[in-house]
Parts: sequence; structure tokens; C-alpha cells
Amino acid sequence: MQYFMAIDAGTGSGRAVLFDETGAEIGASGQEWWHASDPRYPGSMDFDTAGNWAALARCCREVIATTSVDPKDIKAVSATAMREAFVLHDESGAEIWACANVDARADAEVRALKAGHPGLEEDIYARSGQTYALGALPRLIWLRTHMPEVLDRARALTMLSDWVLYRLSGELTSEPSNAGTTGLIGLKDRKPLSDALETVGLPMDLFPRSVHTGEPIGHVHDAAAEATGLAPGTLVVAGGGDCQTGALGLGVVQDGDCAVLGGTFWQQVVNVPLTLTDPTMNLRINPHVVPDLNQAEAISFFTGAVMRWFRDAFGQGKGYTELEAASKDVPPGAHGIIPIFSDVMRYGEWFHAAPSLLNLSIDPTASGPAAIFRALQENAAIVAHRNLQAVFDLTGKRPDRIVFAGGASRSPHWAQILADVTGLTVATPRVKEATAQGCAAAAATGAGLFATLQEAGAAWSAIEREFTPNTALKDMYDDAGDRWAKAYALQRALVASGVTTSMWQAPGTQL
Repeated sequence: MQYFMAIDAGTGSGRAVLFDETGAEIGASGQEWWHASDPRYPGSMDFDTAGNWAALARCCREVIATTSVDPKDIKAVSATAMREAFVLHDESGAEIWACANVDARADAEVRALKAGHPGLEEDIYARSGQTYALGALPRLIWLRTHMPEVLDRARALTMLSDWVLYRLSGELTSEPSNAGTTGLIGLKDRKPLSDALETVGLPMDLFPRSVHTGEPIGHVHDAAAEATGLAPGTLVVAGGGDCQTGALGLGVVQDGDCAVLGGTFWQQVVNVPLTLTDPTMNLRINPHVVPDLNQAEAISFFTGAVMRWFRDAFGQGKGYTELEAASKDVPPGAHGIIPIFSDVMRYGEWFHAAPSLLNLSIDPTASGPAAIFRALQENAAIVAHRNLQAVFDLTGKRPDRIVFAGGASRSPHWAQILADVTGLTVATPRVKEATAQGCAAAAATGAGLFATLQEAGAAWSAIEREFTPNTALKDMYDDAGDRWAKAYALQRALVASGVTTSMWQAPGTQL
């Protein structure tokens, strides 16, 4: 039996997951993490390359030990990661600076870019599908201002998935599905926007050699083998951004296919042609790992993190399973509770209201932990529905179903809520950790098990269950969505007027 390893550097955790040649998950090891803010720089979110590599290596050793798989039978390894986060390397390849995905320290730099280079953001968006909100350009300018010695020493920029592969093989590479989230890679040709870098006086050669998902790039060197437990010489294969490899793992590889990936963030994605753009700049467009396709994407912020917060702060020691079991007795609509956390996607003016729970009563049965837990699940579905509808309106197409994956899809109750809210059939895959499976499928493709990524996705993806929407609930959920939208607009206004504090806001946002 051949095996393939996926290493996933996610927002809320790092994991190593092992799959066999049939696409079945054999074992997994993970570690929750978070990313510290530098107290000197508001909005910052650093990524600890040394500590987090140690955590990922430990996960690799643990999954090999618990599965008792001979490392020599692991034919290839690949990596996937949260997007937008990147690492800078010096001439020797050593990491000299790194930030996590929603690092927002470059507020002044975004404002200066918009004032000093009017129209540049719109031009970058038209070509890359990205705004300044999570892009690399303002962060690099921030470094030039605050840490010029770091930028002076920088010779390569890698995304976290590329960085993991560098740690394994010593090869510096750039894969477009993740690198595209810098806002510095073209959607059509997958090449760096060197002119945009030149316009603002930044180095034009920071991106290392470009590779495509599923392409072999090197082999595990001795030091990495000792750290991870992998065999020296194991094939290292290019991976990609977590959302796009997740789509591959789900078999979402054709134009118009649709998925919701429910993790720390919820991503709602629809495959689109290379020519599609959004004139409103509300949605982001990303390169897919599959050639000749992009993805229109909307993001629900901190959805999984909000559930973790509620569990830890108000769960009274109960886990997710117990909290959800109690919430099933709460009627649909959750007694009218209105959670205020993530807004719908507004990529061009991206900020979220202050975390709040509205319309609570003093009746503990109507506003206790069970009711709030259900309200949070319903709200996640409502925001996802509105984000998806924006994509459907843009493409003029509406799919027959949504493929629902990630940790949230382990809950049949949540999958049914998503079906009821959207009015679409929701399908959940056999392997819930689609991001890791897609990453392993890329490794298997690089090892020659499959001729193409599409073949790998089709072979390994399998639907376990489908949830048919309860049409009797659709009007009620539409009304709940309308009430949420009105309430959210008012909560955004409170942030804009300085009364409350945004849960998160993109750097340079004009409130």
C-alpha cells in the first residue's frame, strides 16, 4: 500500500494527515495554535516560523507513530496552508520575517497608497482579483517604513504552503493558488505583477520559481527527515492554498461547481472562467489549483473561532457535541436571537461590526447556551447564503447543490440548517477534511498515481450524505436574514461613529 501525507498550516491549527492510495484517511495529528500580535504595532499578527515548524514536525511524527505506517511507504508529501500569510527569506534561505493571514498592521500604508496612487488598487484588483485588504503590497511597504533592514535582506517571498515545502526540501518555490492571494499574481497568466511592485518602488524579483500544484519540486532532506519522521528522499510535491486544495479534495473541479468550507473562517467558493471579474469589488477572485479555472470567493470571518469562543466562555465545560445536542431542542429561528459577528463579503470596504448578541430575552430557556448555540449555527448559514447569492448573481448561474466540508460539516445538524437556509441540497463528503485530502491528492498526482489533478479529485472525492432543504422553513430563514442585515447595518454604523470597536477591519478602511 502506498501512502501520501498532507501538511496543513491552517489559521487555527497545524496538522499532518495521512491518506492511502484509495484516498481514505488513515490518521491525523493536529495542534491548535494562534498567532501573537506585536504590542508595538496595532493590528499585527505574526507567524512564528520556528515554533510552528516544530509543531508541524511533531504532528508528522505523531501520525506516523499512531498509524504504524513505514515511512518508506509514504511516497510523497505536500503542503497546504492559510492564504495571504507569507514568509520572507534572506539570501541563504533563512526566514527573516513572517505574518499570518489577517495581519492588519499596514493601515497607514493602505491609506497612503490610495492617496498617492489613485486607481492602482482597482487596476490590481482587475488583474489579480485582490484588493489591498489582505494583500502583500501594503505589508511590504510597511516593512520598508518600520523594518527597512528586513526588506533590504529579503531575497524571496513564500506563502506558508511553499514555506513548509521549503522546510522539507530546501527548495524555494511559488505556487499561484496561494501566491495569488498576495494581489501580486495575475489571474490569467499566473505571473507576478512586476509593474505594480515597480510603481511603488518595491523589489520586483521576490517571487521564487513558479510551480503548479501537483508538480514535484524536490525531496525530503536529512534534517527534515529527522525532524518529521519522514524517510529521507521522500518526494516533495507542490500544494496550494487551503480553499483551493479543499475544492480539489471535494471534486469541485468543473466550471460552476460550488462549495462551502467550514473551518476557522468559512469560505464560500464557486468555480468561474478566467475572464470573470466583479465590478463591485465585493468578491475576491483567486486562481484555482486546477488549470484554466479561477474561483469567486466570499469569506465569513472567524466563524469557527466564534464557536470556539462560545464553547470556552459560555459552554460551562461542555464540548461542541453536548452544546449542539441541547440546541436541537431549540426551535428554528432560535427565538429571534440575532448574532453580530461576520458581515457578508465587502472586499473593497471590509470591516465587521463589534461582536454582539442582539434581541436576547431574560428567559433563560429562550436565551440560554442552547438557544445561542443554535443562533450562531443559523447565522453562519445565513451569512454563507448571502455570500453565495452574490456569486450566483455575478455568474448568472445557480448550482444544484452545495458541497459542505471542513470541521463544521461533521455536524449533520449544521448541514441541514445550511440546506434549509439556502434552499439548496447540501452534500457532505466521506472525508470531511477536504483541504488535507486535496493536498494529498496533489502529492499522489506528483508521484504518478494520477495523470491530472481533475482525475485525482474525481477518484478520491465521495459524497457520504445529502441533505434536502425543508422548504417550509425557507420564508422564516429569509426573514431572519433580512432582520440580521438591517441590524448589522446599524451595528456597522456604531463602529463607524466610534461607539463600538470592529471585530476586524482591513487596513486603511475608511469608517
